[in-house]
Amino acid sequence: MVFKPKFNFTVIAGMLTLMMACGKSAPAPDVVTPEIPDPNAPSDVAFYMTTIDKTSLFRKQAQVMNFGTVNNSFPTITVDESQTYQTMDGFGYTLTGGSASLINAMGAAEQAALLKELFSTDGDGIGVSYLRVSIGASDLSASTFTYNDLSSGQTDVNLANFNINPDKTDLIPVLKKILAINPNIKILGSPWSAPVWMKTNTSFIGGKLKPEHYATYAQYFVKYIQAMKAEGITIDAITIQNEPLNPYNNPSMVMEAAEQASFIKNNLGPAFRTANISTKIVLYDHNADRPDYPISILNDNAVKAFVDGSAFHLYGGSIDRLSEVHTAHPDKAIYFTEQWVQSPGPFPGNLQWHMENLIIGAPRNWSRNVLEWNLAADPSNNPHTPGGCTECLGAITINGSSVTRNIAYYVIAHASKFVRPGAVRIASNTPSNLPNVAFKNADGKKVLIVQNKSTDDQSFNIKFNNKTVTSTIKANAAGTYVW
Repeated sequence: MVFKPKFNFTVIAGMLTLMMACGKSAPAPDVVTPEIPDPNAPSDVAFYMTTIDKTSLFRKQAQVMNFGTVNNSFPTITVDESQTYQTMDGFGYTLTGGSASLINAMGAAEQAALLKELFSTDGDGIGVSYLRVSIGASDLSASTFTYNDLSSGQTDVNLANFNINPDKTDLIPVLKKILAINPNIKILGSPWSAPVWMKTNTSFIGGKLKPEHYATYAQYFVKYIQAMKAEGITIDAITIQNEPLNPYNNPSMVMEAAEQASFIKNNLGPAFRTANISTKIVLYDHNADRPDYPISILNDNAVKAFVDGSAFHLYGGSIDRLSEVHTAHPDKAIYFTEQWVQSPGPFPGNLQWHMENLIIGAPRNWSRNVLEWNLAADPSNNPHTPGGCTECLGAITINGSSVTRNIAYYVIAHASKFVRPGAVRIASNTPSNLPNVAFKNADGKKVLIVQNKSTDDQSFNIKFNNKTVTSTIKANAAGTYVW
């Protein structure tokens, strides 16, 4: 909205007389401070902003914006709901084993308040709607484990010793509390390694899945999904291997594209079909610099029939590479499943990069979700496995029962609270220095998320259905607009 200052001409005349007597000229009218808007005044558009100096952290602004006619030269973002793209599944984090243990150790009242804040949309809740969990340990678990660990030299091809008991201490209890708040939250499971007796090097680090254990490993996924279901937890989708081209993490396992294709076509897909498993199978789950990996698998129609889509991280490549996979196979979904924040790291730079590349860039390149990496860590970035990530900053830092909210908390909040599952991405243009993405929720509400790349405050227009509002966003700030 453009504010029109009101002038008291009697006062100005008095000022003129006084200044002329002192030999000074009168001030120009445009230096008169406009009235401060009433934060409770009716407004067509609600505006939430995070600034790089942290003076506003996902805070609702007092700007009053009512659609109408404007006459200015500001850049305009035109939102067009007649052009629609992918349907969104949600926004969130990975609930690592370490995250779950920290949350589960909190005091009961503090834990309940935190989970409500994270997973509810009521009040100050940010409405996280999508979680990733590890199938077995990730590198942000306190120790390495799978659901079928044996003594050296032993095998268990019938998986008689399979159990998910390691997750029953922290992860499953926390998931059940989350589901009580949001029963419809989507959960994606990803393994960091198969049981080591199935691997070529019998180690948690690196190695490959032995071909003679492909059928057994397919049943391992079936048993995992069924065991979680018995706990009341539905696994919406699985990726076959976290970072299949990374042999260095602890745990990790290498799985080349041809190996993943064979495993899906001959083992995992048929095993799911036989067991009536509806959990989605998602390819790849690694960096955007290798779109050829999922494309080569999807080019085989016998594999493609079992596959829902492909998942990406952004430690390599650029976010627009996701669109290459969509262009090659537009009938298959795209997911964005992981990006870390390094500790310590600059809040201003992280805000700008994560908003532009993840919250805006991933959906603009067809992703149905956006997941930041670790939900929670302690003040020393623990727990983690030996050799696991020592610099992964949680979206929140938990110290006993106290909570500090970090950059990834606010990045996800800008989308998760208002872009609800089932929302559809709609068209919007991109003026210079104003990357943005727009959505329409099932209830008709529109959401526009904007990043100001300029080092100056930026006024701009939002045009929708031939009517316009004007807003000003702080330098390098992120904003969410809802109407």
